[in-house]
Amino acid sequence: MTLETILLAVGPSDKDRAEELAEAVTEIAVPSDADVVIGHVFTREEFDSAAERLEFEMGNDAEPDEVARRHQSVRDIVDRLSENGVDVTVRGAVGDHAEMINRLAEQTGADRVVVGGRKRSPTGKAVFGSLAQEVMLSAPCPVTFVRGREKKQKIEA
Repeated sequence: MTLETILLAVGPSDKDRAEELAEAVTEIAVPSDADVVIGHVFTREEFDSAAERLEFEMGNDAEPDEVARRHQSVRDIVDRLSENGVDVTVRGAVGDHAEMINRLAEQTGADRVVVGGRKRSPTGKAVFGSLAQEVMLSAPCPVTFVRGREKKQKIEA
């Protein structure tokens, strides 16, 4: 299967998984020469907070694409992908995370969506939900899940 477009969904907590996400996307994108789109979805509150923190004038010039481009978690992954020779486009959106990720996948014509996450117990998924699970169940294309490396705790005696 030849991939033309890969959508990498990046959230604020993905700064801890930047290396793993960049590696996974590079392994998929480079051999197939696919276009990579990084999508960052904000809730309305997250968007307003990020736009203010990044010193946009509220209501006038805060566009989701530009706020996403300047968001630290996105910049970290863009830098890592660029180091691997992967060119990216950044798209931002405001709304429900899973719904907007799937909408971005449709709008960009994505052949694959890549999402990051952490390992959760079945009870944890039931109680807290899982964005990655929501995306996987309703995406318009195949989804690759990239689990972050577990942090090792230092035990002192």
